[in-house]
Formats: sequence, C-alpha cells, structure tokens
Amino acid sequence: MRDPAPQTDAIPVTDSAFKGACPRCGARTLFAGWVKFGDRCGSCGLNYSAFNVGDGPAAFLTLIIGTIIVILSVWLELAAAPPVWLHLLIWPPVTLAMVVLSLRWAKGALLALEYRNAAREGRLKEPPK
Repeated sequence: MRDPAPQTDAIPVTDSAFKGACPRCGARTLFAGWVKFGDRCGSCGLNYSAFNVGDGPAAFLTLIIGTIIVILSVWLELAAAPPVWLHLLIWPPVTLAMVVLSLRWAKGALLALEYRNAAREGRLKEPPK
C-alpha cells in the first residue's frame, strides 16, 4: 500500500538530495549505506521501499557525466595534445569519481521528487463500453 499523499510543505528536494533527508519530515534517515536507501524513516515512518527509483539516476548520470568527460577530453586534446596514455590515466578515474560521488544525491533527489509529485506506475484507462 502506498504511503499517505505528500504534504505541500515537504522539505526542499535539495535537502533530500544533498543531506539524505527524509522528504516528509527532514530527518537524515534516507540512506542506510552510501547509495542504499533505508527501509523507512525512523522519525515519521515514511516507507522508502514504496518508491521505485530504479536505475533512473544512473541513466541520467551516464548521459550528463559522459557529455562532460567528452567535452573536457576533446578540449584537452586540442589545447595540449597529450599522449594517449595520459588520456587513459586521467579520464577513467575522473569519470568513476564523478559517478560515485553524484549517484547518492541523484538517487535522493529522484526519491524526493517521486514523493513530492505522488508518482506511481502508469495505468491505462479502461476503454469505454
């Protein structure tokens, strides 16, 4: 069963994203690990497992960070023309660091947006009889 409808005075999405705060009450109980959500909020009881964040944040981050890395690597190539081994030394760790560091806040933001907008699975309307 779905949790009660979201409150209009819910905390800002940025607080859930950057602080790991519950989207309902603001307690810092959203995450049980680095990117693993807790089961429910210890303060207000909001059930985090009712939300389906899935792989959405990873897909967005792949596109955004991939674009940034390509632009930076092309810029470096045109500006300094370093050897290929230097590109291989720089870009994989930078990409990995950017993904790992941004995945937590992306997941928190997506869960907070699902809560705020009362998102749920799509349903088809029944055809008229």
